[in-house]
Amino acid sequence: MSESRIQPPAAARRPRTRTHHGDVFEDPYEWLRSKEDAEVIAHLEAENAYADERTAHLAPLRETLFTEVRNRVQETDLSVPSRRGDWWYYGRTEEGAQYGIQCRTAADAGDWTPPVLEPGVPVPGEQVLLDGNVEASGHEFFSMGAFDVSEDGTRMLWSVDFEGDELYTVHVRDLVTGEELADVIPNTGQAFFTPDGRTIVYTTRDEAWRPDTLWLHEIGSDAEDVKLFHEPDERFWLGAGITRSRKYLVIDLGSKITSEQLLLDVSDLASVPQVVWPRREGVEYSADHAVIDGEDRLLILHNENALDFELVEVAASDPQGERRVLLPHTPGRRLIDVDCFRDFATVEYRRDGMPHAALLDHRSGALDEITFDEPLYEAYFSGNAEWHAPFLRMGFTSFVTPSTVLELELATGEKHVRKQQVVRGDYDSADYGQLRVWATAPDGAQVPVSLVWKRSFGEPGAQPQPVHLYGYGSYEHSIDPGFSVMRLSMLDRGVIFAVAHVRGGGEMGRHWYEDGKELHKRNTFTDFVAAGRHLVDSGVTTPAQLIAEGGSAGGLLMGAVANLAPELFAGVLAAVPFVDALTSILDPSLPLTVVEWDEWGDPLHDPEVYAYMKSYTPYENIAADASAYPRILAMTSLNDTRVLYVEPAKWVQALRHAGAPDVIMKCEMSAGHGGVSGRYNAWRERAFEIAWMLDVLGLAE
Repeated sequence: MSESRIQPPAAARRPRTRTHHGDVFEDPYEWLRSKEDAEVIAHLEAENAYADERTAHLAPLRETLFTEVRNRVQETDLSVPSRRGDWWYYGRTEEGAQYGIQCRTAADAGDWTPPVLEPGVPVPGEQVLLDGNVEASGHEFFSMGAFDVSEDGTRMLWSVDFEGDELYTVHVRDLVTGEELADVIPNTGQAFFTPDGRTIVYTTRDEAWRPDTLWLHEIGSDAEDVKLFHEPDERFWLGAGITRSRKYLVIDLGSKITSEQLLLDVSDLASVPQVVWPRREGVEYSADHAVIDGEDRLLILHNENALDFELVEVAASDPQGERRVLLPHTPGRRLIDVDCFRDFATVEYRRDGMPHAALLDHRSGALDEITFDEPLYEAYFSGNAEWHAPFLRMGFTSFVTPSTVLELELATGEKHVRKQQVVRGDYDSADYGQLRVWATAPDGAQVPVSLVWKRSFGEPGAQPQPVHLYGYGSYEHSIDPGFSVMRLSMLDRGVIFAVAHVRGGGEMGRHWYEDGKELHKRNTFTDFVAAGRHLVDSGVTTPAQLIAEGGSAGGLLMGAVANLAPELFAGVLAAVPFVDALTSILDPSLPLTVVEWDEWGDPLHDPEVYAYMKSYTPYENIAADASAYPRILAMTSLNDTRVLYVEPAKWVQALRHAGAPDVIMKCEMSAGHGGVSGRYNAWRERAFEIAWMLDVLGLAE
């Protein structure tokens, strides 16, 4: 750890009083919320200067890490083409270019085997649809949102964001003439074509950044866009899509605990959307269109009296009528997703803490699970645009197996490997091990913890080794096994990577989520601490060799465990951290707050929720004497609309004021929630984080 030649920035303390339910809280750093204030910007720039100075000694290591990832990645590469209509669509990257290039080439009639494309070899008949590097030219930040091509292949739409605030501008191009059309739609979210390619369906947001309105834009028309649907309830997000059968436009409405869908026949967009099931508080469902024995049916996945969800079939003409159960509710088998094709459906679900994928005969209800040999893995269906095709595409990965594209031959059941992520150099998956262990939470719950390590450093527990422990634990989001090229730089230096699958996530079914939200949120934090202590008690590591990481809601987790068990960790990396949760959730004028009440509770109106959140929110629970806290790195972005930069900015100041010995904050001044744009920029940002972690672990030399 280098000694700083400058003092960390100390923001002025200007207390503002917040009073709710008889509780008075004085917030000395709330003034940092004024993003347009030159003093605030100057403070953030001072934080960046301090971070640069404090980590200057790591510059050579950062360059080494960046070089390592470049040496492992096949920079000039292509994706496996996916067939849609008369074309094969694919993406490719070029060495030295930050962004991907979207392309297509003509398909032969009846040919469903994707062409084998070789990196660096020109593709016969290639048509470049969109070059992200051209689009990004002249901009510090670039993010592409929507990308769609009309069914007949003659028009393309795409949307771009140059700020990081997730407001996108839609553009349209005629692919026959190459002309960019005059149809430009600003401030959008989703955007896609109707099947006839004449109309763009898009969403817009309200002042709280909530997608709330669905619009129709007729290409080439001077008429005002048609407001198709508006959702007034501030708890509900709006989304939309076209069924794979191309028969229905689906309007999706959902809060964190309640959902509703409406269907509109795409051949009659002027008709009134039909409600599938009227919304009922606490009931979630999703419907997809199937044709069974010549009749239009809907397959509906729902949790009405079915905690882990049930799958039923209903008539599309009478969705609230008689139900036929296809997959009954089975405790411990959490049904996640169902997608319909002409002759079958795909099902994804969780069982025993692992994701599973299967084919469903939607006539008989028979379920055929697709199995794999590895003990820990993730398998999922992806890239299947067509209603009927002889192959079904899947993705597969694990902690040790690079991302793999498979196609299941439906007639035979044979799996065809179409492509596996290339890891240049001498990578051999046999050199690495992966396993799952179980930690015991304070209330007795068994918390799964996944480990991956390089075998040459010894098996976990043989002797204490450095451990990088990751966690999230919110929104029923599961952290499943996945491969990372950048992670190899830590594994190859003897660091064990671990994931604590804490409550609040969805790894062990819906109850795992329910037990880690609202008035049970503390379980998320104590589960993570239990996972860390298990790794120490079992001899896998020591507190001096244990570093924690989490981002966004996982950043809330990081702030909480730093308060709960500072002695357990040598360092904590908190990315875009939700560390001032109570202040944000109390203010319905902030982006997304009202939507979040179903996840965290409503502290504005409920004194019990207020008291509970105040008991754990990181900003308000820093120890009076934080001198024993671990080293902390907070990463944030000025234009983040999901977790505002002010949260980590305030948290860092409060930590330093309480005597935390080593706290650094880095704020990207031209980025959003996902960090910087461009793959090389992203690699450098991650190299910054990894170098810091290696420094904390004493492995920076």
